[in-house]
Amino acid sequence: MSDLNKHFEPKNFSDKVALSFTKFLRFLADTFFKKRYGHRAVVLETVAAVPGMVAGMLIHLKSLRKIEDDKGWIKTLLEEAENERMHLMTFVHIAKPTAIERFIIMIAQFIFIITYAIIYIVSQRTAHRIVGYFEEEAVISYTEYLNELEAGTIPDQPAPEIAINYWNLPLHATLKDVVRVIRDDEAGHRDVNHTFADLINIKKNKETINKCNKEKKESGEEILD
Repeated sequence: MSDLNKHFEPKNFSDKVALSFTKFLRFLADTFFKKRYGHRAVVLETVAAVPGMVAGMLIHLKSLRKIEDDKGWIKTLLEEAENERMHLMTFVHIAKPTAIERFIIMIAQFIFIITYAIIYIVSQRTAHRIVGYFEEEAVISYTEYLNELEAGTIPDQPAPEIAINYWNLPLHATLKDVVRVIRDDEAGHRDVNHTFADLINIKKNKETINKCNKEKKESGEEILD
């Protein structure tokens, strides 16, 4: 099981931009939904399902264009998108979104698809770090949701059939069980996207060192390790 309290400390400007963007969206979500966790999940999961699909598509096109292997990234990202979509399908049964929330979902999808695609094209590293931070916040939100359920502040209820079938939960599973497995999913997505951002960062650092070494070699200076 993943460490639910894990947090990636920003190490460069890209990381700080990603964290600031995430905190801004968290502020908007907290302001609009407060403790209506089910309704928050419906809207946020429809946004969370976007990055994996957009990133997977862009890497797919890049792989075709450059005729190079994707190293398994496409499959991982598309599976992430599908998993987030199932989170949404589950919470639609739980929260039963209103007409205005369905309208917000459509607007949020449209805006975020375009926004994330632009971010990914400009900086893949920042894009994956944003998702990593998104998922950190998701883990926090689902932990708060679970605490409210366990305290009885929010009434528990039987798990929807779609959730029981997707996660192979016991037939007597409840909403608390659903929140736990979804929280574990989010922790996994957090780790994957932070790892992807780290790998891109390592690649960029190597490219920078190689470029410097090439320039130093041409000028006769000592090269870097």
